[in-house]
Amino acid sequence: MLTTRGVAGAPDWIGLGTPDLDGAIAFYTGLFGWEYRAGGPETGGYGVFTLDGKTAGGVRAVTGEQAKPSWSVYFRSPDAHAAARAVEQAGGSVPCAPTDVLDFGTVAGFKDRAGAFFGVRQPKRSPGPGAAGVAGSLCWAELHTLDVPAAAAFYGAVFGWETGLTPLPGGGGSYTVIRTRDGGEEVSFGGLVPLSARAAGAVAGPHWLPCFEVDDCDAAVADVERLGGRLTRRPVERQGVGGFADVTDPDGVEFVLIKSARPLGARPSRERPTGTQPPQR
Repeated sequence: MLTTRGVAGAPDWIGLGTPDLDGAIAFYTGLFGWEYRAGGPETGGYGVFTLDGKTAGGVRAVTGEQAKPSWSVYFRSPDAHAAARAVEQAGGSVPCAPTDVLDFGTVAGFKDRAGAFFGVRQPKRSPGPGAAGVAGSLCWAELHTLDVPAAAAFYGAVFGWETGLTPLPGGGGSYTVIRTRDGGEEVSFGGLVPLSARAAGAVAGPHWLPCFEVDDCDAAVADVERLGGRLTRRPVERQGVGGFADVTDPDGVEFVLIKSARPLGARPSRERPTGTQPPQR
């Protein structure tokens, strides 16, 4: 599960790019109880969401020419420049070269071999997200991709991630869990999912999808719709996992709501994926 201990290779930041900054602030503060702290001129308009005084993520306004509205997931790296080299050596690309950002650290943006965007942060003095394991915080990250074994190999080369298979309830296949190297089950933080598992995935293309913990999935979905967002996949309950639903904000940015029954992937096998069908969410 996600922690705030700063584990190398684990999710270390999430950032929202939105065409309507005021609308996004109203939506996410209303949905998750976040507060918004505007950045000064030196940040270029980049603001921060907080939860009970702890950092939950960042947000900035983007135009259609700059980027598609989306949540971006960043992973901790001890050396952003070395990570950029590893991405290129593994067949990915570096659309955003490593850049020093004030006290936040060195940040870079990459695309994997299938075209999914992700980033890294080499921290400086800013600790990164402070909220974890509570409602309103990032709790999981999924990569929806064309080829799960190929993605596992790519990210293994870049970050040293390990993978394992968690059986789905009712004999419905297996879910590919990812975790940091030698971290054990405690630092499982996400999963790899075939793009075909979600109808919306074919439209979005390969992408990382953030998942946020909530106290009540049905109530959170109602809040999404009340605040102008949209339900794209109805709430589903899975034994041992919990309840989850796919939604978008008013600008069509995808994310997942989860009411966890237990830390997802708490008992993955040590077997590496060899084409076993991941969950059909």
